[in-house]
Amino acid sequence: MKLPDLLSETYSSLTVNKVRTGLTMLGIVIGIGSVIAMVSIGQGAQSSIESKIQSIGSNLLIVTPGAQRGPGVQISEGRGTAQTLTQEDADAIIKEVDLAKAVAPEISRRYQVTAKGTNTNTQVVGTVASYPTVRNVEVDSGTFISDQNVKSLSRVAVIGPTTRDDLFGTDSDPIGQTIRINKVDFKIIGVTKAKGGSGFGSQDDMVFVPLSTAQRYLAGDTYVTSISIAAEDANSMSAIQQQITDILLERHNIKDPTKADFSVINQADIVATASSVTGIFTILLGAIAGISLLVGGIGIMNMMLTTVTERTREIGLRKAIGAKKKDISTQFLAESIMLTFLGGLIGVLFGWFFAWLISTFASITTTVSTTSVMLAFGVSAAIGIIFGYYPARRAAKLNPIEALRYE
Repeated sequence: MKLPDLLSETYSSLTVNKVRTGLTMLGIVIGIGSVIAMVSIGQGAQSSIESKIQSIGSNLLIVTPGAQRGPGVQISEGRGTAQTLTQEDADAIIKEVDLAKAVAPEISRRYQVTAKGTNTNTQVVGTVASYPTVRNVEVDSGTFISDQNVKSLSRVAVIGPTTRDDLFGTDSDPIGQTIRINKVDFKIIGVTKAKGGSGFGSQDDMVFVPLSTAQRYLAGDTYVTSISIAAEDANSMSAIQQQITDILLERHNIKDPTKADFSVINQADIVATASSVTGIFTILLGAIAGISLLVGGIGIMNMMLTTVTERTREIGLRKAIGAKKKDISTQFLAESIMLTFLGGLIGVLFGWFFAWLISTFASITTTVSTTSVMLAFGVSAAIGIIFGYYPARRAAKLNPIEALRYE
């Protein structure tokens, strides 16, 4: 049978009962659309998490206090809450780690911040002039904390755009105004650019003050809550991580690395872990949506078996005038593939539209990749072949004499 004749016969057969054909295709449409939509949610979540991790700094390593976590390791102090890191540790890292681009020790804690009848509870970060380089922070207006501010224990502050809006409103200029933190007045010298994000970890909802000032007037101690290090490039991060570990083990007089009272977190490891988790999440979503594809495939097999039964006399007549088994099986297999192909095409459009709706109205990041679309087409074609093979084979094996006698 020639290809034009095959396509013509396939079209005629599928349009004889349009309602049944449409309902059968609906299962494939919903299945393919669901897979694309669910996978797009998973991939969007992965991209969003990775971008947020990257936004806190480039080629970043963070040293936090507290015992390390691991199999069989007893945690004697809470990570991030212990007071085992000092300014001297940061100074040693600055002096001895040559591959470090910048180092920024910090002490952070949430405080109630007030200003002229308004107040907000926000994160107050005591840090140094190199913080913007390490954490990719940009100043929108004014200036950031300088080395001189740190040396002279200046009571100055740089606030994030969210903190500015909460304390002074969106249209005001807070430069030169005063805020009070822990009963201490600070003069605002700058406002940072918005980086996005929400919740307690938002980079926009922060107040930055000189590290020495935070230690003297807010914490009352010389410890630091973390030390952030920006590497020169991604290739040097592992070497820097090892250097920092060796330096701090020696400074803290610890010979057994498993008993270290600090942890060195590599940003690349965080990204890899997050990608692994979201990858599993994406596969799970796709698998759940794939169940509807299986149901759609069973629906196609059911329709094709019904069609074979209804067209038994037609099959017998074709065989009687010379049609071969190959011609009969090809005809029914083509109908099955055509059903899944059209259903897959509509399903891709449906999935794309549904992902757009989720992104627009639910504020959930979605990413429809070319890979997921190609995979959807591949799966739909495979369903057509797999679930159409048995009915086509059954039709091809019909005895022409018995088929002609069929009522």
